[in-house]
Amino acid sequence: MTSVRSICDLTATALARAIAKGELSSREAVEAHLERIADQDPKLAAFVTVDAEGARRAADICDAAAVPTGPLHGVPVAIKDLTDTAGIATTYGSVLFRNHVPTEDDLVVARLRRAGAIIIGKTNTPEFGFGAVCTNKLRGPTRNPFDPALTSGGSSGGSAVAVAAGMVPLAHGTDFGGSVRTPASFCDVASIRPTPGRIPAPRRPLGWDMLASHGFLARDVDDLELALSVCAGGDAQDPLSTGIVNDDRPLAGRSRIAVTPDFGVAPVSRDVRARFADACEALARVAEIVSSSPDCSGAIETFSALRAAHIANSYGELLRTRRGELTPTVIWNIEAGAKLSAEDYLHAERRRTAIYRSFREAFARVDFLIAPAASVFPWPNEISDVTAIDGAALETPIDYLAVTFIVSLVGCPVLTLPVRRGENELPFGIQIIAPPGCESRLFAFGRAIEKELGFSHRRPKLP
Repeated sequence: MTSVRSICDLTATALARAIAKGELSSREAVEAHLERIADQDPKLAAFVTVDAEGARRAADICDAAAVPTGPLHGVPVAIKDLTDTAGIATTYGSVLFRNHVPTEDDLVVARLRRAGAIIIGKTNTPEFGFGAVCTNKLRGPTRNPFDPALTSGGSSGGSAVAVAAGMVPLAHGTDFGGSVRTPASFCDVASIRPTPGRIPAPRRPLGWDMLASHGFLARDVDDLELALSVCAGGDAQDPLSTGIVNDDRPLAGRSRIAVTPDFGVAPVSRDVRARFADACEALARVAEIVSSSPDCSGAIETFSALRAAHIANSYGELLRTRRGELTPTVIWNIEAGAKLSAEDYLHAERRRTAIYRSFREAFARVDFLIAPAASVFPWPNEISDVTAIDGAALETPIDYLAVTFIVSLVGCPVLTLPVRRGENELPFGIQIIAPPGCESRLFAFGRAIEKELGFSHRRPKLP
């Protein structure tokens, strides 16, 4: 277990176990992953910043400890560059913050460190997380390890590629409208977007905003569950985190699932529909399938209005004072929000409530909802936005995310798993959606289909 390849092939759970047993030192684990980063990142651009010396110092501290400091003791982990890390540059993917070095960790990072994780670097993201291709004026594009000519997806593309290419076993991400799920689908890895508030965000300016969530990307379900276990838990400064009701009763007998390729409204390509149909055929071997969907009429307009309002509120001042330094995607997003009225916003919230209640009615009949984790397959890095699907023009640059952002609207936890694929097929993943607070049931079902159906990561042939 001493070669770079064998170390970098280990999951975070297996790596933590090996370090705890003394079969491997934390320093050896860090050096192996730094070597993989040095070999692959110049070609793939997954990282904005690599903190090699900081990681080595942290590894030596782990190795000097008498007992493991936590479940992730000595394990290298990457953090998406939208999230503050004390002493490590945090650019938010923007030249405006190229020299920004926070003095405090975001809570999710602090909890990872307390669990023994070693922060090895910051992964690439579009500017402020807005963009279909993981690129910005500092770094990128982050290239898909299964075909470097193609996109890794946004906005957690750097984290997805770092995990898929073995540069880290586990990476943090954030998800507003699909930002851990789309890259997971494109890069053949697993992801979790938990119930909003499950991982607190005490610095979030809008305390009751549940559109955005921290999440994780890994190569299997066990690693996602481990990461969530060390980062979950209420914080008095985050009102969402104190109101989550756990409903993790074990499932009795055969699971009952509803499957939908599009929630009745999302644009989804013919090729994705075909792959999804194959996945549903496999799922029928382990679960009772119902073709059904919540009533999501108006969901695209609802999410577009809420998202635009949030972005204009957060970044409107930058548009007024630093427009020339922003990417066109960010400018478009801010300007879309500036046109909305209070009535527009409240109408969107009213429709969102109706969609949420329709999801709850669906969960009264089934255990899980299953949908594609992306509406299209990865496209060339030179194309900045998805403007059409199967020749049909999309109204806005974010409409291709409807199959994921509809779930963001209602605050359900979502596990993404890669499905089985042929030798020459591009990666593709499914969303497994559960009622709020049901992450344990979600992980249990995910582990079952990972094992029984082979819905699991397969390593790319790295360049």
